[in-house]
Amino acid sequence: MKTSLKFLFALVCLLPCLLPVAARADTAKPVVVKLIIHDTVQPITADYLQRGLDAAARLHASAVIVSLGTPGGLLESTRVMVESIEKSSVPVIVYISPTGSRAGSAGFFLLEAADIAAMAPGTNAGASHPVTEGREPDAILKQKIENDAAAFLRSYVSRRGRNVQAAEDAVRNSKSYSDEEALNLKLIDLIASNDQSLLSSLDGREIKRFDGSSTTLHLQGATITEIAPSLRERLLTRLTDPNLAVLLLVLGGLLIYLEFNVPGTIIPGSIGTLLVLLSLFGLNLLPIRHTAVLLLIAALVLMVLETKFASHGMLALSGTICLVFGLATLVNTSVPEMQVHTGTALGAGIGFGTISFGLAWIALRARRGKVLTGPQAMVGGVAIAQTPLTPNGQVEIRGELWQASLRNHAALPAGAAVLVRSVDGLTLIVEPTGDSVQS
Repeated sequence: MKTSLKFLFALVCLLPCLLPVAARADTAKPVVVKLIIHDTVQPITADYLQRGLDAAARLHASAVIVSLGTPGGLLESTRVMVESIEKSSVPVIVYISPTGSRAGSAGFFLLEAADIAAMAPGTNAGASHPVTEGREPDAILKQKIENDAAAFLRSYVSRRGRNVQAAEDAVRNSKSYSDEEALNLKLIDLIASNDQSLLSSLDGREIKRFDGSSTTLHLQGATITEIAPSLRERLLTRLTDPNLAVLLLVLGGLLIYLEFNVPGTIIPGSIGTLLVLLSLFGLNLLPIRHTAVLLLIAALVLMVLETKFASHGMLALSGTICLVFGLATLVNTSVPEMQVHTGTALGAGIGFGTISFGLAWIALRARRGKVLTGPQAMVGGVAIAQTPLTPNGQVEIRGELWQASLRNHAALPAGAAVLVRSVDGLTLIVEPTGDSVQS
């Protein structure tokens, strides 16, 4: 009896400690981190993916869902992102969603790199043939670029157990696949209509990681934690929009140009410098064509020369043409979403050229139209003789009396109108106008 009482007493004492453990065991749910990449693939996208994978590792997440929708992007950034997926300690599910999304070009590389590749109904992926910039490369160089991209894709598609030939066709023949086609060709693992359906379908599935190890996914009732892009990443993503970067560059340059024409205002120059620096920071993250940079420098030089020499606008026109072509070809990429639109280049280039030419013309006129003060300011003015000019006398001009000396005429009566031709010390040299005013 005493033993039973002791056991019961010990159980009552331990019960408060056991209840929280039991409660935690009952309420513990797997965590799935969700990342959303619905933009072009560029360095900021790669940073965001890496940050999300690191956060998932810290949270001991069961998986990472990457909701993907992209027209493509930069190959170097794609390689970085593929490497991040392959090295991730947490299984990565790349999910082309929602319906209507696509994983074009670089997006297809990311889809095939994932531990689990999935697509929503009504999505497509592929068309990953590498496109070169500028002039058309020769056959050998074109083949090298194509073979390099195909080898990069094969290096991990085969390890993922997917259809290498169909994946390579997306590179060599620009093939694009619907969700059903991709599933039938074993390019993806499943089709799911939403996140919950995706997790339910994958619960209990054993997958093989890139390093060769195997793991079983436990996703039943998982809590999805979305990690949104940070303020810094959102800002930098906007700055990597080439159209916005070009507009900031032109506007900043215009404000700096205004500061040089109206020195001492400070505010235009300060704001202009800030805008130019922001623009250069964004453009630094993009592939820039060097010939376009030379065109922009030439445009700047021609605009400056317009303020120094009277070229009747030819220098400004040449500078505007260089500016338009430089802006239009500035970003060296085949992805339309990462190129400077023709309308943006035309609007920014012509607008900058017109305004800068106007400012240069105003400054030139101001320099030529010298402001005269004192006696010299009266040359060319009309005065009225206050006394007879025989030939010397007094005249009134601008409400002031001046000594005057008549030239090329014997005498003029008081009240005659005379024209001031020059100034000799404090004496005005005048000529008759042919008109007289009676005093």
